[in-house]
Amino acid sequence: MALNKVEICGVNTSKLPVLSNEEKEELFKRIKQGDQEARERYIKGNLRLVLSVIKRFSSSNENADDLFQIGCIGLIKAIDNFNTELDVKFSTYAVPMIIGEIRRYLRDYNSIRVSRSLRDIAYKAIYAKENYLKEHLKEPTIDEISKIIDIEKEMIVYALDAIQNPVSLYEPVYTEGGDTLYVMDQISDKKNKEENWVENLSLQDAMDRLGNREKNIIELRYFQGKTQMEVSEEIGISQAQVSRLEKNALRTMKNYLRA
Repeated sequence: MALNKVEICGVNTSKLPVLSNEEKEELFKRIKQGDQEARERYIKGNLRLVLSVIKRFSSSNENADDLFQIGCIGLIKAIDNFNTELDVKFSTYAVPMIIGEIRRYLRDYNSIRVSRSLRDIAYKAIYAKENYLKEHLKEPTIDEISKIIDIEKEMIVYALDAIQNPVSLYEPVYTEGGDTLYVMDQISDKKNKEENWVENLSLQDAMDRLGNREKNIIELRYFQGKTQMEVSEEIGISQAQVSRLEKNALRTMKNYLRA
């Protein structure tokens, strides 16, 4: 995905305006009064925020123009729903909204699909491999995996090969106790870890509303870039429980930021 080009969706990114805090406050007062011109100025003044977010998806094969448009939808939703009475920066509130909009787009409109049956076989094989490795401290052979899940090894190899490239990070791996675990939950976010991206969102106030265990999970997942499996082993609970607590924590933080 080319993010280094100057023009995206007809917008010259090198000439995007930057709003001062005073301008933002004044524009939001006018926006709340129904001033459409102020709304347009505020949107244009925050397009750099959208650009910074779509860089997070630089490994995606999606067109930068498409992601920028989707990110702008998230930005507009954030503007329309932001509560200026809260002691929270607009960027802190807007970034998760923009990310969520892009993630929904990637999940729902992924152009390359793998049949459900092949994905199920591949995920069964991956899950069996992880359990075997944990129990025996060595990786199983294809023959061993075949015996565990009672599927021909040729079909397992075919299924695993099929998901190597086209599978989306937002495809479900398996569901346990009503909690769906996605492929992205199995992957460490090294880029996020190195750049400390989440720390720059100033979410400490929202995190202070969490219990100790939920706060610990958020710090391990988003500040240290650990997978749910790694977190579950570190704190001694199942991955499904980690997933459930993580979702509850994110919901609590979101509700606080949106209240």
